[in-house]
Amino acid sequence: MLRYRYKPRHRRLSSALGPCSGPHGRIKSLQKTVTQLFRTERIEANYGRCDEARGYAERLIQEAIKHGDKHPGTMEMADYWLLEKDLIHKLFKVFVPRYQQYSSSFTRVWNLPVDYPGDGIQRAILELKGNPWPSVIPAQREKSSFLSNVLLAEARKEFRKYQYADQAGRMVEGIKGSNSASVVDTGEGNSAPLTPHPDKISQTADSLITDTSHLSMTEDTKEEGVK
Repeated sequence: MLRYRYKPRHRRLSSALGPCSGPHGRIKSLQKTVTQLFRTERIEANYGRCDEARGYAERLIQEAIKHGDKHPGTMEMADYWLLEKDLIHKLFKVFVPRYQQYSSSFTRVWNLPVDYPGDGIQRAILELKGNPWPSVIPAQREKSSFLSNVLLAEARKEFRKYQYADQAGRMVEGIKGSNSASVVDTGEGNSAPLTPHPDKISQTADSLITDTSHLSMTEDTKEEGVK
């Protein structure tokens, strides 16, 4: 098996302290991002910055839920990442009760379309779940009660009824044609046509033409499925 050394590299993030500020400037930039996220609960930034800060925000909330505000390590972590100290109170009094019963992640990332022409940098939205802002993706409007959709649904039902009536007529004609060509020997040297009882033919046609209640039930079921 071939082996080679792989040296991991950090994402390239713009430093909050300017170029050539090193790891300290990188951490300072992430601290500002996490602080702004806890302040507004939704931010827009480059995808790399959002994805990087997301992990620190998730860990901070997780530690706050697990240990509470009496744990020295958790308080030290909150004091380190939150530059605005009033957000520490918001962390334990707002976010901890909100995410106490969560079994999934506490944050969500949405990719934004890349501007063209532009610099080609992928932008994203990082938000805390349960925030008071409107949804990024708007909810779909209910359109089944629109006049156009109601008319189309009724036209579809009428078309189905016409199809079943036409099919029933063809079946009746086929049964009559096959019976007229069929004969049976009476035992006296004569042959008589084999014709079924007329009531059976009429019952078959009526059941196919008039029994259309299942059509409306099927259409309603489809509409409920679309909803």
